[in-house]
Amino acid sequence: MKKFAAIIALLAAIAALAFAFGGNAEKGETGTQNAAYLRIHIRADSNEEKAQAVKYRVRDEVVSFLTPIVADCKTKEEAIARLQEELEGVERTAESVLARNGFSYGARASIRKEQFPTRVYDNVTLGAGVYDALILELGSGKGDNWWCVVYPPLCFAGGNGNFVYKSKIAEIIENFFS
Repeated sequence: MKKFAAIIALLAAIAALAFAFGGNAEKGETGTQNAAYLRIHIRADSNEEKAQAVKYRVRDEVVSFLTPIVADCKTKEEAIARLQEELEGVERTAESVLARNGFSYGARASIRKEQFPTRVYDNVTLGAGVYDALILELGSGKGDNWWCVVYPPLCFAGGNGNFVYKSKIAEIIENFFS
């Protein structure tokens, strides 16, 4: 009986969250859903094969650098404040990777509003629109890019450089039943 009541309470909580967030993340530019997310956008210097390859090496190290910084943030505003303090560290991390791989151009990090297309992360869909974002430009920043979500933290580096998408709600549910 206790498990049944717990499941009912959990379903009610999930329904309340779905209602609060509109049930679907695809709100677009005029919706309020965009306000809940802080994205990350890493732009390669060019579309040359070597520039694209180093972009992914930079991504791996920058995400590893950022993970402990934003992991415990309770709000997007807190995440932005923490990242503002660490922009030089993001640039140093990227420039270190670039230098180790024979690239002489630098990196520039900033937090600003940017237009993003619709993107699906595991089972979370973010509609096209303007989002607050950590922008990291490598060199000219004119090459193809990589993006993900910094807050809530959806991007975590795995040991092999692959990315695992995590859901805080799934973690809460898992912890509740264990």
